[in-house]
Amino acid sequence: MSPTLPPADVDPRSGYCAATRTYHSLRAPRPLPPPALPLSFPDFAFSLLPTPLPYSHPALLDSSTGEVVLFPEFLSRVRALGAVLRSQLGVSRGDVAFVLVSPSLHVPVLYYALMSVGAVVSPANPALTAGEISHLVALSNPALAFAVSSTAAKLPLGLCTVLLDSPTFLSYLQELGDVSATETVVICQSDPAAILYSSGTTGRAKAVLLTHRNIMASTTMAAAAKMAAVVLLTVPMFHVYGFVFSLRAALAAQTLVLHTARRFDARAVLASVGRFQVTHIALAPPSMLAIVRAAEEDESATAGMATLQAVNCGGASIAPDLIRRFLHKFPGVCLSQGYGLTETSGFCRAVGFEESERIGSVGRLSWGAEAKIVDPTTMAALPPGVPGELLVRGPFVMKGYLGDKESTSAILDPEGWLRTGDVCSIDKDGFLFVFDRLKELIKYKGYQVAPAELEHLLQTHPDIVEAAVVPFPDDQAGELPLAFVVRRAGSNLNVEQIKGFVAKQVVHYKRIHHVLFVNTIPKNAGVFILSWVHDNDGIRIVQEHKCFGSWRGQQLFQFES
Repeated sequence: MSPTLPPADVDPRSGYCAATRTYHSLRAPRPLPPPALPLSFPDFAFSLLPTPLPYSHPALLDSSTGEVVLFPEFLSRVRALGAVLRSQLGVSRGDVAFVLVSPSLHVPVLYYALMSVGAVVSPANPALTAGEISHLVALSNPALAFAVSSTAAKLPLGLCTVLLDSPTFLSYLQELGDVSATETVVICQSDPAAILYSSGTTGRAKAVLLTHRNIMASTTMAAAAKMAAVVLLTVPMFHVYGFVFSLRAALAAQTLVLHTARRFDARAVLASVGRFQVTHIALAPPSMLAIVRAAEEDESATAGMATLQAVNCGGASIAPDLIRRFLHKFPGVCLSQGYGLTETSGFCRAVGFEESERIGSVGRLSWGAEAKIVDPTTMAALPPGVPGELLVRGPFVMKGYLGDKESTSAILDPEGWLRTGDVCSIDKDGFLFVFDRLKELIKYKGYQVAPAELEHLLQTHPDIVEAAVVPFPDDQAGELPLAFVVRRAGSNLNVEQIKGFVAKQVVHYKRIHHVLFVNTIPKNAGVFILSWVHDNDGIRIVQEHKCFGSWRGQQLFQFES
């Protein structure tokens, strides 16, 4: 759905329209083409670049090696690879390309080249297990895959695979091939451009289908930024957060500095700011915590950071205390929080110092966004200041879950309103506050962990009768998966055996961190972890549960004696 200007009777401070009980963004419009105009995201992005191109301005930079790709070379590589995709690899409009690679300068080039020929980019976490990858491949049904030597073996047999760390791929970036093959491809803005993976509200991963227009809407926030901006990207490029950032830097003629180290190193990141004159950093909350700690432990760690202007932080909620600590150590840096889902490719953020000072808020609605706060049971719209489930609508909302009409209809209605599953409120100034999640996802360092997936896996163990997985609060990770387990009668299954059983079959962030054995697991769907008492495992056991809008005491589990 195309964004519309807010009605004339909206509140000029909050954007709230009392007649429709809908919030509208009050931000200045961004340049989006008419929806019916045939146009791919890459063509849209390149049309916004300055003329002539900034020949001495890097488009891409590797923070580990210092390797640079200038703007003319970046465009040349995209066009050369696009031609090869069509003429040599036989990629057609609508073909899905599964991408299983670690961060590198080749990734943005690959994303742009695939979309330029009408292919659908489908990136996944290279740390996933072969079984998890097989499930994602089954969802997206790719025509080919792009991997590196260390990840290719995880892909299903028979899937045509190109290695990005091979001489063959490097040659693709230099060959022009049959350029005319790419010039004849007609791509509509409503065509699929990317498939990202999300657990949605509950359950196993779903394939989120984003269109070229979705990505245009999500990236135009950067179009007005100064050309001299240098953005350090430290978040995964397969995650919607990193995916959008990896695309929008080129659109705004910014330099994208990629953090390609295997592990996040706070001191190395801080050093990169001075070394490459970084102006903006994209971080997840756990990484921000690591940077704050490094600055607190060693004053010299922040030396040479005069160029840093702003830090973008998203992917999970940020504790108010951490925000205050950050602002204390980096008083001249604007902390811009953001909020969005894989299904929305981002729609809310704080812009500028004034908005970033509203601690606890994730900012105001982005241009083109509409929002409602509703009672999650009756779906009746609620007045300002009253918390309820957040619904959003705008050009950033996904087309749907690929091959899953039932899940799509459950979250996205015919009028374009998407249920976020989050309990939120919007204040009198239009700032959005996120309080809680109706959905059952666990957020581990910004990653989504679906309890249902882990519960299903645990229940495949012959000595486990039942299992329930819940979030356990943790200062560094945000939340950790905690499993309540009912053992088979007479079983001697222990905690370490359960942890090991799960660890062998899932990616690292889905591993079970705590296990508690119980006699029974309640079937009440409203059960929620609230308060804890000490147990011999060093954690706290819940004695209450939460229902929306009220607190009720209830014995949750009967523990083994």
